[in-house]
Amino acid sequence: MSAGDASTGDASTGDASTAANAAGAWTGRGAAVPTRVLLLRHGQSPLSVDRRYSGRGNPPLTEVGQSQAAAAAASVGARYPGAAAVVSSPLDRARSTAGPVAAALGVAVEVDEGFTETDFGGWEGLTFSEAAERDPDVHRAWLADSSVPPPGGESFEEVGARVAAALRGLLERHAGTTVVLVSHVTPIKTILRFALDAGPALLYRLHLDLACLSVVDFWDDGGASVRLVNDTSYLR
Repeated sequence: MSAGDASTGDASTGDASTAANAAGAWTGRGAAVPTRVLLLRHGQSPLSVDRRYSGRGNPPLTEVGQSQAAAAAASVGARYPGAAAVVSSPLDRARSTAGPVAAALGVAVEVDEGFTETDFGGWEGLTFSEAAERDPDVHRAWLADSSVPPPGGESFEEVGARVAAALRGLLERHAGTTVVLVSHVTPIKTILRFALDAGPALLYRLHLDLACLSVVDFWDDGGASVRLVNDTSYLR
């Protein structure tokens, strides 16, 4: 539930206009129109089947992943038919998920390098256990400190700076509309972290399923309302 969905003491009177005014006062934005960003994680790839680090490597979607992309596209097309744009990471697993969504909405796919997954460097293709065994000290430090990169890779702080710049650009280009952003675990968690004004611990504690949908409203005064996280109801 977003802040704008919460009721206040005034709203309990049952007067519709008073309730609307109370909700506007709660968010501090009144009738302003936000930019709604639908955060869609890509579907299953061969590396995600075995829960392996999958960053800048470029595996395709599996057949299951293709089915997940089709299901997500049908759901987004039905629930958000007015979405004005689909933005995707350049990696194949994201673009192959974005394609059906764009087709359902009747728009083109806009590729943005800023929403690429983390570069996991020497851990690309490894499982959590394999990376921890290969580089125990670095792996332990990486789990505790978002400024620590994998060997030859990219830290979560570096990802955060990149994603922040890309998000600013997206919000400027598509202000006041609904946009579907098809990306990866770390960029999506990072955007949710920004929206919640949360610390880096969120990156380690939030779970996002394959082909899940999260929704955030971004306001032009810098505020945000997280409306949905990790919805996979359309995959069942």
